[in-house]
Amino acid sequence: MNETAPRQRTVISAESKPAMPRYIKMRHDAGRDRWIILAPERLFDPDPIAVEVLKLCDGARTVGEIADHLAKEYSAPRKDIEADIVTMLQDLADKGVVKA
Repeated sequence: MNETAPRQRTVISAESKPAMPRYIKMRHDAGRDRWIILAPERLFDPDPIAVEVLKLCDGARTVGEIADHLAKEYSAPRKDIEADIVTMLQDLADKGVVKA
């Protein structure tokens, strides 16, 4: 019997520096004019807000820095933006699309 250790859950916080693993690709589908995320045996269809967040997930910026940037760009409450980003990225991290 082959036992493997359970995968440890990535927890996203304001200090996390999210990025997509090398085997996950975000591509623009010009024919449909939308962005898609290609993962092994899966395809994700992020909404426009998720796309803007994911474009900033380079492994260098923290979630807090991403929230600062988007709060300025969209003149929106930073605290709300950060909470939404953490929730979204946590969901994607649980699916293996984002690492931190």
